[in-house]
Amino acid sequence: MRTQSLWITMLLIACMAGAVVAAPPQDRASIDAKDKWNLNDIYPDWAAWEKGLSDLGVMMDQFAGLKGSVSKGADSLLYALKLEEDLDILLYKVYRYPQLTRDLDTRNQDVSANMQKVMTLLAQFDTKTSWLNPELLTVPWETMDQWIKNTPGLKPYRHNLEDLFRQQTHVLTEDKEMLLSYFSELGNAPDEIYTELSTSDITFPTIVLSNGDSVEVTRGNYSKVMRTNYNQEDRKVTFTNHYEVFAKNQNTYAAMLRGVCQKDWAYAQARNYGSTLEAALDDDNVPLSVYENLVQTVRENTAPLKKYAELRKRVLGIEDYHLYDGAVPLVQVDKTYPYEDAKKWSIASVAPLGKAYQEKYKKAIQGGWIDVYETPGKRSGAYSANVYGVHPYMLLNYNETLDYVFTLAHEMGHTMHTTLSNENQPYATHDYTIFVAEVASTLNERLLLEYLLSQWKDPKDRILLLTQAIDNIEGTFFAQVMFADFEWRVHQLVENGEPVTASKLNEMMFSIYEDYYGGPVNLDKLYEVLWARISHFFSVPYYVYQYSTCYASSAQIYDKLTKGSEADKKAALDKYMTLLKSGGNDYPMEQLKKAGVDLSQPEPVQAVISQMNELVDRLEKEISKL
Repeated sequence: MRTQSLWITMLLIACMAGAVVAAPPQDRASIDAKDKWNLNDIYPDWAAWEKGLSDLGVMMDQFAGLKGSVSKGADSLLYALKLEEDLDILLYKVYRYPQLTRDLDTRNQDVSANMQKVMTLLAQFDTKTSWLNPELLTVPWETMDQWIKNTPGLKPYRHNLEDLFRQQTHVLTEDKEMLLSYFSELGNAPDEIYTELSTSDITFPTIVLSNGDSVEVTRGNYSKVMRTNYNQEDRKVTFTNHYEVFAKNQNTYAAMLRGVCQKDWAYAQARNYGSTLEAALDDDNVPLSVYENLVQTVRENTAPLKKYAELRKRVLGIEDYHLYDGAVPLVQVDKTYPYEDAKKWSIASVAPLGKAYQEKYKKAIQGGWIDVYETPGKRSGAYSANVYGVHPYMLLNYNETLDYVFTLAHEMGHTMHTTLSNENQPYATHDYTIFVAEVASTLNERLLLEYLLSQWKDPKDRILLLTQAIDNIEGTFFAQVMFADFEWRVHQLVENGEPVTASKLNEMMFSIYEDYYGGPVNLDKLYEVLWARISHFFSVPYYVYQYSTCYASSAQIYDKLTKGSEADKKAALDKYMTLLKSGGNDYPMEQLKKAGVDLSQPEPVQAVISQMNELVDRLEKEISKL
C-alpha cells in the first residue's frame, strides 16, 4: 500500500557530515576502478535500463488495473501487494541507475533527461493509483485484521497496513487523492531548481591567498581552507567570497524555500493536519513534543558551545574571533590521511560490533560500492543510497582530511544498516525511517574516535581527535537543532500567512546564530545567508532535527555497549544488532526503546550536552600538557 509517492522510497541518506570535497577535482579516468562505483551491478548499459523502464511501465499499468479488486478479499489483496513489491524492486534499479550516473556528472543533460523520464512515469503512476489507499480503507479494520491472521502471506504487511489505518483521517477520498497526485511532480520543482542553481550553474570566484596560491572558492575548497589555513585573513577572504555567491542569489533562494514551505502547508491542510510539523512527524508516528522539547532544551543549553569558542579563541590567540575561525585545528599537524589508511582504521574500529558485522563491513568497503574522489561535475557531499536486490552505493568526495576519515565511517554506518535490514527483513519492511537513519552512522564515528585515541599517543594527534569529537557534536547535534529551529519558524511564517523574503530569512538566521554563539564570537553579517547553503531545507524539510535525535540515541547506545559487565555489554550489542536488522518493522520510537533509548524523555538530549561539556574539559587538559 502506498502512503506516499513512490519516489520518496528512493530517498538518499544524505549527510551533513560529508559536506566537504577534495580540491582540485581529479580526472575520472585516472582513478582506480576499485575507488569508483561499479554501476554494472545495476545495469550493464543504457539499453538494459531502457528495457527496465519499459517493463516498469507495463507493470505500473497492470497494477493500476487492479482498481476495485484489492478490497474484495485476502487473496486479491495479497496478489496486489506482491505485484507492488515486484514493481518497487524494479523501480529501485530503474531510478538509481540514472540518478547515480547523474551525480557523477551533474552537467550531463542526457542523463538528466533519463532521470526526468522516471520522475514523469512515477507522477503518472501516482495519479493512476490514487484510488488504492481509499479503497483499502473501505475494509473495516476488524476484517483486515482477520485477513492478515488467516493468510500467512499477508503477515509481512501487517505493520504497513496498521500504519495506514492509523493515519486514516489523513487519507482522502479517491477523487481528492487523484487531484493531489497531479501535483506530485510539481512538488519536486524547488529542490530540482536548487540543485541546478547550486551545482550545475553555480560559479565561484577565484581568489589569491597570502602565499600566492589561487583558489576557486567552491564548497570543497572553502571547507579545506577553513580546516587547514592558519592565516585568519585568508579564512576571512575565502568566507566572504564564498558566501557572497549565495547572497547574490538570495532572492531566488528565498523564492524556492517559500515554494517548499507553501507546498508542505498545502499538503498538510489537504490532509487535515494542523501544521506542517504535525504532518512531517506523523509519517513516523513521532510526537510533536519530541521536536519541541529538542529545540527548547538545546536553546536553553548553548553554554558548552560558547565555552568551546572561548577555549579556541584563547588557544589560537585570536582577539577578534569569528565563526570562520571555528574549524582550523588548535594544533598544527602537517598530516594528510590517505584513503587506504582511512579504510584500515574504519574496519578495525568496528571490532566491538562483532566479527560477523566486521566481515560484512570489509566486503562493503573494498571496491565497487563507493565512489571515492571528487571529479569535475560530481555532486558535492556524501551519501549512502540503497539499491534493493543489488547493494548500497556510497558517494564520497574524499580529500585526505581527518574530517573525511570520519565521514567514511559515518557513511559506512548507513551502508551497514541498509545491508543488514535488506538481509533480515522481507521487502515490505526492509526500508528504515529517516528517524533512526543517523544512529548507526554517528555510532560508527564514536567507535572510530575511541579506536584512534587508543592508537595515537602523540598529544597533538589526541588534541586533533578530541577536537574532531567536539566538532561532531557541534555539527551533528547543536547545528542541526539550530537548523531545525530555523525551518520550523519559516514554515510557521507560511502557515500564518506572513511573507517569506530573503531579508526576513536573513534576519531569522542571524537571530538564531546570536542565541547560539553570541558573546565570544563576532558574528559576521554574511552568515545570515547560511540558510541558502543548506540543501536539506529544499530537498527534505524537517529532516535535520533527526541528526540530533539520532546522535542522542547513539550516545546512549554507545554507553551501553562499552560500560557495565560483559553480560550487560553483550545484551546491549544484541539489542543494537536487532535495531540494525529491523528495517521498518515498527515505529521508530518503539524500535529505539527496544534498543534502550526513550526520546520522549529529556535524558538523551541532556546526555549529549553533558558529553560536550566533558569533552571540552578533557581537551583543555590535553592542551595544558603541551
